[in-house]
Amino acid sequence: MDHSSIYQDHGFFAQRVLSAKPSATKEMTRLANQLRREGRDVITLSQGEPDFAPPQHVLDAAKQAIDENKSYYTEVAGLLALREAVSRQFERDYGLRYSPDQIQVGCGAKQTLYNALQATVQAGDEVVIPVPAWVSYSEMVVLAGGKPVLVRCGADTGFKLTPEQLEEAITPRTKWLMLNSPSNPSGAVYSVDELKALAEVLRRHPHVWVMADDIYEKIRYENVAFATPAAVAPDLAERTLTINGVSKAFAMTGWRVGYAAGPLELIKAMNLVQSQATSHTCTISQYAAIAALDGPMDFLEKFVSHYQRRRDNLLASVEQTPGLSCLKPDGAFYALIDCQALLGQRNAIGQLIATDQDFALYLLREAGVAGVPGSAFGLPGYLRLSYAASDSDLEVALSRIKTACESF
Repeated sequence: MDHSSIYQDHGFFAQRVLSAKPSATKEMTRLANQLRREGRDVITLSQGEPDFAPPQHVLDAAKQAIDENKSYYTEVAGLLALREAVSRQFERDYGLRYSPDQIQVGCGAKQTLYNALQATVQAGDEVVIPVPAWVSYSEMVVLAGGKPVLVRCGADTGFKLTPEQLEEAITPRTKWLMLNSPSNPSGAVYSVDELKALAEVLRRHPHVWVMADDIYEKIRYENVAFATPAAVAPDLAERTLTINGVSKAFAMTGWRVGYAAGPLELIKAMNLVQSQATSHTCTISQYAAIAALDGPMDFLEKFVSHYQRRRDNLLASVEQTPGLSCLKPDGAFYALIDCQALLGQRNAIGQLIATDQDFALYLLREAGVAGVPGSAFGLPGYLRLSYAASDSDLEVALSRIKTACESF
């Protein structure tokens, strides 16, 4: 019996859920896993999954927490000791001072983003999102009942939002500007001067808040400096939410610990949302995160040097691959590769590659390499590859891509 009509006839699902799309990165990874189960040799470069283990002192802290049976409920906002560690990090790294009550710990940075949008966005509210942008930003806005306002930022601006674009995008319904630096998917990093220029626009629009996703801030190359909006424009700190976590810098993606710092009343509202969703993140993970934030950071140099070498190898390979080009990423561990020169062509077996989705699926099925089409990030004509993979996997994947592109 087909039960689908029951759902359709009675409007069972909320419109905001029907309007949202599943994560394209997760979908490409799912397809890659399916092919792998069928016996295919597939290399997955579709999600940001560091191939390193967390630092040893982090693992030791987690083991100690298990041995001491620290597996109990914590405050919704997270362990006080962890929020104090986050507070120290914000002051140490950015010169920003937040009390523990101004900090929320969530199940990854993703949950704190979601909490903030659920706590503030009402039907019809607009959220300005410079694209290319992480696939979940716009869908989280839709699930909150809001309207994503996607502002295309192409290669001519280094995939970064300009003050003129921001001014044009703001309306009386604008609630948030979402910024991500270093960026997923482009690796672009906003400079102090670029953030100051955006702040000048925001001063003219006091109803617009800033959501700064800094999750990749420690992964930067060639001494490119990092800046965060609340530190660059202290007068806007009272309408800025700064988000970070341990997933990327500490290779702790599966531990699910992220955090946000901002005005007290906003954090209280976010805690209310979280209290009715997950309560809090895993206690063992929280103790591991304390060790991460308060412990030695010398491992970072090794992590970043590996990523930079892989980035440089990727850029060199793309340069030798017909039909592809790529701006050099300054941070994170993604490359946004321009494949527009190949679109509209047929490959050696006669397939028409009309879109970047076609190109991504062609590489997956014919070359055994999983990437994510740029259209998923709001920028058609591109392909995002993650180079947070082993050197050997990356080398083989790049060779396969080159061979696949030579068949056009």
